[in-house]
Amino acid sequence: MKNNRHSLFFVFVFAAIFACIAFTLKTNAEDERFITRIVDPATEELKLYWKDDKGEIIKSLQGLANFVETKNKSLVFAMNGGMYMEDNTPLGLYIENGKTIRKLNTGKGSGNFHLKPNGVFYITNDKVPEVCTTENFKADAKIKYATQSGPMLLIDGKIHSAFTKGSENLNIRNGVGILPNNKILFAMSKGMVNFYDFADFFLKQGCKNALYLDGFVSRTYLPDKNFTQKDGNFGVIIGVTKVKKK
Repeated sequence: MKNNRHSLFFVFVFAAIFACIAFTLKTNAEDERFITRIVDPATEELKLYWKDDKGEIIKSLQGLANFVETKNKSLVFAMNGGMYMEDNTPLGLYIENGKTIRKLNTGKGSGNFHLKPNGVFYITNDKVPEVCTTENFKADAKIKYATQSGPMLLIDGKIHSAFTKGSENLNIRNGVGILPNNKILFAMSKGMVNFYDFADFFLKQGCKNALYLDGFVSRTYLPDKNFTQKDGNFGVIIGVTKVKKK
């Protein structure tokens, strides 16, 4: 009887351990509501794009694919990277190759961009990615790429206070967050989702800070997952490329 009790005890222990592992795997597994790409800026070539070499706005993900082809590169991943005006000019800060093309926008206004706090996604020359609030952003010569958008989804591990659980404000949404290992998580909803659930997704992946990029216009190019939206009429585009094999 004693041995049976010991056996049952170990069965319960192992069952509990297995349940915990299964829950963790389920939590960290890819959420089917979203198309995601984790980028390691230390080993992958990630850049922000707006205009081509002729000064013409690239606009679409297909346009970006065509442009990088001229550089003997192929597009691995692309996503629109922040809000823009009617003429495709970035609405907020835009830094490309260390050059500030558009200044930080600290003005007031309506719409998601101005739902404070909004924020900035940037990468340094040392390939360190960051997402921070506009208020906390500090201009630095070490910043190589930056794009401003809003609102913030997560601020220091907390969901934006303006978001409501169960909200019926539904839309396609895309955003970016920084993982604990300094890799970058890009995500776009495949269907309609509210701000709270979108922010919560980034939180559950381990992000402390995450930024909303845009809404129904959002597109993602990710052939590795058989997801290849090539259209769009954007301002800033985020792209990961690799050198084409000869």
